[in-house]
Amino acid sequence: MTDPASSSSSSVSGAVRLNKRMAELGLCSRREADLWIEQGWVKVNGQVAPMGVKVTPADRVEVDKKAHGHQATQVTIILHKPMGYVSGQAEDGHEPAVMLINPRTHWREDTSTHRFSPPQLRGLAPAGRLDIDSVGLLVLTQDGRVARQLIGEDSGMEKEYLVRVTWSPPGSGPGDMGDISTDVQRVFPPAQLARLRHGLSLDGQPLKPARVDWQNPEQLRFVLTEGKKRQIRRMCEQVGLKVVGLKRIRIGRVVLGNLPAGQWRYLGAHEKF
Repeated sequence: MTDPASSSSSSVSGAVRLNKRMAELGLCSRREADLWIEQGWVKVNGQVAPMGVKVTPADRVEVDKKAHGHQATQVTIILHKPMGYVSGQAEDGHEPAVMLINPRTHWREDTSTHRFSPPQLRGLAPAGRLDIDSVGLLVLTQDGRVARQLIGEDSGMEKEYLVRVTWSPPGSGPGDMGDISTDVQRVFPPAQLARLRHGLSLDGQPLKPARVDWQNPEQLRFVLTEGKKRQIRRMCEQVGLKVVGLKRIRIGRVVLGNLPAGQWRYLGAHEKF
């Protein structure tokens, strides 16, 4: 027997799976949508939706209050990742950053009303990368809406970094002075700074424009709206710079502030990326 909710939409041009539509509407992630559908918390045109149903923009999607209650219990955590931890799964003997989320490392100045409990670790995943040799703001979340906002295909979220650099002038060799590590700003060519802002490519793809300025004579401030693997380090290599320190200090409107390295806090109730 054909389900009426699926028969009305599956053959219509432009129909997509319900979980994808719910994610596009910003209701939840696809994974959460599947959970809600499985629980019977989602209706399409007034009927409980089966798994795999397809819908069009003309179909009415309703979500039960129980789903919103489930969503309200999900946490988003701001961690000051120290060097030596990987963002995601453990690799090459290095521990994942989520190992730092426990009561002992919870920042005592956190003003959130949340209290730590083990279920908060279930499904807690990084929303974006931070290299093992980089430090600073790392977001871990159970909330698919937050993940989509930060790392979704259409995300243009700003990420701000402080980057300490040295410079190797073109043609320098073993008999030369080597890398310049003090007052790099004075000797680094302005034309190369302009290339960092716009004009470089990685993996055969042109990079989006970036804001890059000197924070002090040895440190640059980068503001990016994309996040290719080791992007800043690879950008710097193309203009003769070597990154000797990289710290992420902001994602969207959320800043690292004075959160100590190795400690974490909850995203505040009124805090938005």
